[in-house]
Amino acid sequence: MNELSLYLLDIVQNSIKADSKNIIINIIEDTKEDLLSIEVIDDGKGMSEETLKKVTDPFFTSRSTRRVGLGIPIFKELCETCLGSFQIKSQEKKGTRLIGTLKHSNIDRPPMGNIVDTIYTLIINDEEVEILYNHSFNDKKFTLNTKELKQILDGISFKQMDVMMWIKDYIKEGLRFIKEEEL
Repeated sequence: MNELSLYLLDIVQNSIKADSKNIIINIIEDTKEDLLSIEVIDDGKGMSEETLKKVTDPFFTSRSTRRVGLGIPIFKELCETCLGSFQIKSQEKKGTRLIGTLKHSNIDRPPMGNIVDTIYTLIINDEEVEILYNHSFNDKKFTLNTKELKQILDGISFKQMDVMMWIKDYIKEGLRFIKEEEL
């Protein structure tokens, strides 16, 4: 994977496959501290201690369709290569918390990629999953909460064309706002 947004997509899809109903995505970009942090917290099935020990092994997967699970092991390796850290904690029947940090300016750090389409896809794909997305850039923060969106929409589906377009534009404008100082 050559973009961080693709790692995020893979990690959140793991959360959804683990029957999560609430997922928190926190992205922190702090150029002053030279830090980029990606955190995903879910309330899915969680993992046993045995599975948790194996999850960073590229030859371990809980799926039967493929014999390898590369997303988490490669993300861990990327974090460590970019002078950061990787941590995953999980408790059965409670959920999982994964956090990866990278040195923001590291030459080996891939670009963020199309985070707008990634978050948009995650929101539109499964309306039953509540997503709280927080993205900060230095001192500015953007938040999107699907639970609040559902209350505002009062029963209107996210998959209605004008709602889909609004969600995508909202994410795009929110990220543009927090990164204004960069322009």
